[in-house]
Amino acid sequence: MTITILPVQGLPLIHAGDDLPALIAERCTLEDGDIVTIASSVYSKSKGYSRYLSEITPSERARRISEMTHEDPRFLQSILDASKDVILEYPFILSEVAGGHIGVRAGVDQSNIEDGQVILLPPDPMKAADEVREALKHITGKEIGVIITDTCGRAFRRGQTGNAIGWSGMPAIRDFRGDKDLFGHVLKITEEAVVDEIAGIGNFVMGESNNGVPAVVIKGCGRWTGHDDLYFHVEEDFIRKALTGKIPRKTE
Repeated sequence: MTITILPVQGLPLIHAGDDLPALIAERCTLEDGDIVTIASSVYSKSKGYSRYLSEITPSERARRISEMTHEDPRFLQSILDASKDVILEYPFILSEVAGGHIGVRAGVDQSNIEDGQVILLPPDPMKAADEVREALKHITGKEIGVIITDTCGRAFRRGQTGNAIGWSGMPAIRDFRGDKDLFGHVLKITEEAVVDEIAGIGNFVMGESNNGVPAVVIKGCGRWTGHDDLYFHVEEDFIRKALTGKIPRKTE
């Protein structure tokens, strides 16, 4: 396998209403099988998924958390509003958002946006990836994959990596269960989170500060079979159990 990774250069600062797929397609050559990774922040900006802190009234909960974290209670309220379930309040808010993704501060970001505003994650990242993929197909006529990425920390390790929060055109997991290894042993538990691996290399090229590269084209990944069951179900999520002290129970 030979993989080529190409940053989409020359994208302007994105504002609400901008046609992001068209802007990407104008600046790169896409072929069947390519995968485009897009930073969630730039997608959200194009859709207007942002808030002014001046328009947010913090709740008592946000004020209480602010006393511990020393963060702006309006910023904390924007996180609480974006959260489906809060797992930790301190030393930072760790929460689940719609769709199953769990991240620090619900992915709400104050970087790469004008002062006094916050960027929110797309409310439906899977739908966002589908939308971009269909738009790029309409423009280019090519069958490609799209991954919407967000930068996340990891349990037990320092540093952030790019994670997939929405994807379209490929299964999230490459499932090796039932295959045999080099010694003929049947694999029983091996499931590779390919969309996260691709999101990580995309994020490496994008950078985290002022690089100005919010989209990356990755060529040569080929195809794989598997499934989209990327997130642990609540009854099997023992990290959440350890953090909250609650026994995970299956939800309907």
